[in-house]
Amino acid sequence: MGKALAVLDLVVNADVPLRFTDIHALSRQPRGTLHRHLSHLVQEGLLFQRADLAYEPGLRLLAFAHRAWSRNDLRRIARPHLDRLHAETGETVHLGVLRKTEIIYLDKVESRQTVRMESQIGRVSPAYCTGLGKAALSALSPARLEASLAAMSYHPFTANTHRSKGSLVADLDRIREKGYAIDAEEHEVEIRCVAAPVTTGDGGDSAATGNRAYQRGVIGGISVTGPAYRVTLGQLEAWSGLVKDVANAIAHDAAVGLGPVSIGDM
Repeated sequence: MGKALAVLDLVVNADVPLRFTDIHALSRQPRGTLHRHLSHLVQEGLLFQRADLAYEPGLRLLAFAHRAWSRNDLRRIARPHLDRLHAETGETVHLGVLRKTEIIYLDKVESRQTVRMESQIGRVSPAYCTGLGKAALSALSPARLEASLAAMSYHPFTANTHRSKGSLVADLDRIREKGYAIDAEEHEVEIRCVAAPVTTGDGGDSAATGNRAYQRGVIGGISVTGPAYRVTLGQLEAWSGLVKDVANAIAHDAAVGLGPVSIGDM
């Protein structure tokens, strides 16, 4: 099952449809085993094989995604707070959860402006170069953070993207001190955001160093995002207090409504 899911993950997360030879090279599974996995995934509707023999995500995944999204308690708890943040800023608001080295966009309130974001619910982005991801990483315990850092590779999406562990760690130190993260065109050119971590604060792996608290129950974060020509760095700083307040409100309601479950361990 694990190897079949690894194949599914490769196809779903690929930027373009993959042929058998592509999947074979990426998965390094024996050809016969890979054939069986792909055939089974196609039969179950999880993958679809096109006329050119390339594979792409199957329609059954849409049903799974819709049910997961509609039943997600965190999204339900956070939504009124996201609406408030959107009403006060007028820009696009995101809710994301941390999954190892990636951030998954769980909900979105679209900007009222004519020029809007192209982000999508369910999208997966690297944590090291997004506001949501860096905010969530900043709240990890030292042990969990080190494990995440060890698994990261640094792709230069823009001229401002972190290219090393040292650069990212220094940024995370600043984020912990301030309580919020800035994405200054690090993942996408001309896109900026301010984000704050959302943590449950439930125990198990909490430790304090000085005035810094590292929380075991990281859920993820929220952000306000907009185009650079409209959203200046000064504006992001001005919104930072509001973003932190809303993140704390979500964390409080999530701690009550979700109990001791750490959604950050997805």
